[in-house]
Amino acid sequence: MKALLLESIHPFAESILREAGFEVETRTGALDESELIDALQGVDLVGIRSKTEITSGVLEKASGLTAIGAFCIGTNQIALEDAASRGIATFNAPFSNTRSVVELAVAEIIAMARRLTEKDSSLHDGVWDKNSKGSHEIRGRKLGIVGYGNIGSQLSVVAEMLGLQVFFYDTDDKLAMGNAHRCDSLEELLETAEVITLHVDGRSGNAGFFGAEQFAKMRERSLFLNLSRGFVVDYDALRENLLSGHIAGAAVDVFPTEPKKRGEAFESPLQGIPNVILTPHIGGSTEEAQEDIGRFVASKLRDYISRGTTTLSVNLPSLSMEERPGGRRITHLHRNTPGVLAKVNSILAEHGVNIEGQLLNTRGENGYVVTDVAQLPDAAVADLKAMPETTQLRVI
Repeated sequence: MKALLLESIHPFAESILREAGFEVETRTGALDESELIDALQGVDLVGIRSKTEITSGVLEKASGLTAIGAFCIGTNQIALEDAASRGIATFNAPFSNTRSVVELAVAEIIAMARRLTEKDSSLHDGVWDKNSKGSHEIRGRKLGIVGYGNIGSQLSVVAEMLGLQVFFYDTDDKLAMGNAHRCDSLEELLETAEVITLHVDGRSGNAGFFGAEQFAKMRERSLFLNLSRGFVVDYDALRENLLSGHIAGAAVDVFPTEPKKRGEAFESPLQGIPNVILTPHIGGSTEEAQEDIGRFVASKLRDYISRGTTTLSVNLPSLSMEERPGGRRITHLHRNTPGVLAKVNSILAEHGVNIEGQLLNTRGENGYVVTDVAQLPDAAVADLKAMPETTQLRVI
């Protein structure tokens, strides 16, 4: 089987897949739609990060694709429902780089509070500017976290250890960590906190949700961070608030449009503004995080292909069944309609196949059943594939 890994995925992923018997091709950059369609011909597994988009058009042409690995947290760059309807399992790394993003956020909060980038630039320009004006400790300051998921909640804990007072807002009912205080509305958070940091997910409904109206409600001389998604924030509005002095500093790691390859030109309305830290989407880009992401996602892809395990899949029913020595394993993805399991078992019985183990799970419109058998005639496989409900059938 063949695997294609794009966007400089950690070599650990390549080694795991090669050990599992895959022929692996690696590329450093992202691909556009037409390039990706060509590259996926004859490919069984594809691994991407945040810049490559796997659209419905790509999936339609990638007839041999069995699974997708998103070697990052977000999966909004993948047409997940379409992938599921075609029986293509998708896995991501929801936990592996949370600490890296948290540490970057803390570092940037301290850097902005102490105006370190400006002091650094002055010295590089040969100007000795030793004074305390505009420099503050973060101890005792009020941090507002928008989005209290894996990253936001871990940031909450670390920030409190550094002496920050933590407030958070999330559309879901989340349990507060430590002494963090939950705000009932975004407006309450903006009026309370002196530092606002965004850690929301990439769902389409979050596009443009933080703009001029929200910046106006922030406290005077606040600090602002976005390490979530570039399309969440109106950066022209942020620029206006920085130039007016209403916002004292900003740190941005994600942008609406980002270069696909290292070294390509980059433009932003935030360039050239004092006390603004711009980083090239490196929140999760530490060696430790990328190694762990490579291990985690590649292992999920390997286990899906070799055992049919879908634990933590983002688009298919989650299922894991203990391996049995010898025999064959049938993995059957299907449309979630009544009676499918009975049909599967009836076909197996008609061909004299004894079932040694079986598990079924469903998720929305999709169902997934794994069946272990001692022997499996080709005619039984053909009949299972011919079921009108079948999306994908594999025999392991």
